[in-house]
Amino acid sequence: MAKLKLGVVVGSNRRESINRKLALAIARLGSEAFEAKLIQINDLPMYNQDLEQPVPPPVARFKAEVEASDALLFVSPEHSRSIPAVLKNAIDWGTRPWGKTSWPNKPAAVTGASGGVISTAVAQQHLRAVLGDQGLHLIGGEAYIQFKPDLIDENHNVSDGNVREFLKAFIDRFAVFASKLTAK
Repeated sequence: MAKLKLGVVVGSNRRESINRKLALAIARLGSEAFEAKLIQINDLPMYNQDLEQPVPPPVARFKAEVEASDALLFVSPEHSRSIPAVLKNAIDWGTRPWGKTSWPNKPAAVTGASGGVISTAVAQQHLRAVLGDQGLHLIGGEAYIQFKPDLIDENHNVSDGNVREFLKAFIDRFAVFASKLTAK
């Protein structure tokens, strides 16, 4: 069976992003089912309808990568009890120009990490609402990761056995969900 193309959108533009580390670790854990590709969002201009015709080259690249993905994984921090501006900007560009949205009918999963105990729970709730309104099919369940030093090594391995087992179950469940939705 061919692997599904998994577009991974990290809602952080920080160089040492813990969410990018988490995304790469999840991609590694799901490598039997998915061929993962990080979709860059930090080069997108702030959304402005005046820029829609023609869309800027980074936006065209972003939209093409989203559209080429069979499924999408969103891994995001929480900023001010919501989703980061860089991620909201990417979602907005994905919906534009009018009538040319890149999002509908794609299976999607949401997770995120922070150092706090409740992790990214509020941001994930907001992100689910925004993505659901764009026509993505979101897998149920919650995946809040409390990030601790050395949780993920430089080779994208999760050192904590319980967290690794949880993330493996999360990505495996998403693979089944995505496979059912993309079956032709």
